[in-house]
Amino acid sequence: MADSKARKLAAGNWKMNGVKASLSEATTLAEMFPTPTVGILLCPPATLIAPMAAALSGSKIRVGGQDCHAKPSGAHTGDISAAALVDAGADYVILGHSERRADHGETDHMVAEKTLAAFMAGLSPIVCVGETLEQREAGETLDVIRHQLAGSLPNASDLDTLVIAYEPVWAIGTGKVPTLEQIAEVHDDMRTTLIARFGDGATSIPLLYGGSVKPSNAAEIFATSNVDGALVGGASLKAADFSGIVTALQNA
Repeated sequence: MADSKARKLAAGNWKMNGVKASLSEATTLAEMFPTPTVGILLCPPATLIAPMAAALSGSKIRVGGQDCHAKPSGAHTGDISAAALVDAGADYVILGHSERRADHGETDHMVAEKTLAAFMAGLSPIVCVGETLEQREAGETLDVIRHQLAGSLPNASDLDTLVIAYEPVWAIGTGKVPTLEQIAEVHDDMRTTLIARFGDGATSIPLLYGGSVKPSNAAEIFATSNVDGALVGGASLKAADFSGIVTALQNA
């Protein structure tokens, strides 16, 4: 069962990177933050979830998965259930990442089913939304985000464990970052949209920003309206890099 989620959260998505030797980065990070004042999360490849959870046992750093299946079990070769993630030591799971939506054809409806499965297993889902460059340039960003939120979140969402991550597709791994005004516009609108649907309880849903977050730009991003943390890709692979982002969030 997941711990109560952190309102401020620095989440690292290792994507398809890392082997057992990489666990030293996780343990180094734990040594750097023995008593963090914000939530710290690492989401490694599925093969590393159990060994990472074991390596971080006793630390304050949490471990998560990068995806789960909507069904609790069955004939789904190569897939992983939410319950299996919990069994391996995960507290969180990333769902609906743009790479899953693009590479695996995941729809909002599929993401909503996975999100419900995560809730039922006791995981905190981090549901990702974000627009493409074409949608941004066409002025469709807010409409796209609202549509994704409406379709990707089940009506039975557990507001106590839900996390949302805004990741503009064109900023992921590109070094390009929206202006602070653009980030604030989306995060403020997401908050308003979530409150309109779920009520005042949605004021406590952490809203993370993701997309080329680095130690050098983290502080100004975290000072932006309704940004409660970050979902970090490449910069989370090394403790030396991710620690700067965690420190910036602690100081925000």
